[in-house]
Amino acid sequence: MISLLPVEGLPEVAAGDDLAALISAAASLASGDVVVVAQKVVSKAEGRVVRLADVEASPEAIELAAGEVDPREIEVILSESGRIVRSRPPFIVSETRHGLICASAGVDHSNSGEDDVLILLPEDPDASARRLREGLRTLTGVEVAVIVTDSFGRPFRMGTTDVAIGVAGLAPIRDLRGTQDRDGRVLRSTLIAVADELASAADLARGKESGVPVVIVRGFPLEGDGSARDLVMPRERSLFD
Repeated sequence: MISLLPVEGLPEVAAGDDLAALISAAASLASGDVVVVAQKVVSKAEGRVVRLADVEASPEAIELAAGEVDPREIEVILSESGRIVRSRPPFIVSETRHGLICASAGVDHSNSGEDDVLILLPEDPDASARRLREGLRTLTGVEVAVIVTDSFGRPFRMGTTDVAIGVAGLAPIRDLRGTQDRDGRVLRSTLIAVADELASAADLARGKESGVPVVIVRGFPLEGDGSARDLVMPRERSLFD
């Protein structure tokens, strides 16, 4: 049986905070747990924040803002984008430097603590997950997996769901190709995005408005290792890009 355990009592995270120490002090971890952490607290701890007062909007940003949003916010989105995939000013879908395709390059001002502060994605979410996993191992002596999550929209579907943008300590995809279904048919293309499923399950337990950034998933069988980059669809295979 899988259990979802929100970690209560974490303080507001600021740049330079030891996230592993905060989590280990607030949660009783067991070997085999999956520690699912919202991207925003990872980014805050890593100092991945920008003040709009420090940003100057380019002509491109002013045009894309379309008079509806602060063009300085668009400038930050452009700086975090490797390329623009689609735009309908002021809305932008871009590919980040990590290869993630998402709205606004993952730049967000919700739960930033201040009106003029934007939160960016971690520089390398997989590396963030690995560091957090190593820190938890050092502090607690237990082996856990770590997933860093963010909320993404999906083509042709309303609403957002949390997905894994950083992974350490588990295989993010379960590959069933070559196995048989219950009728004996060979599966040819079935890949289960288990890291994304764990991210979404944890988000249900956390709740968007709860202010709880960490959930422990207990009872899920850990297998293998990998990175969230394994979950990114190669451009040559994408039908939506």
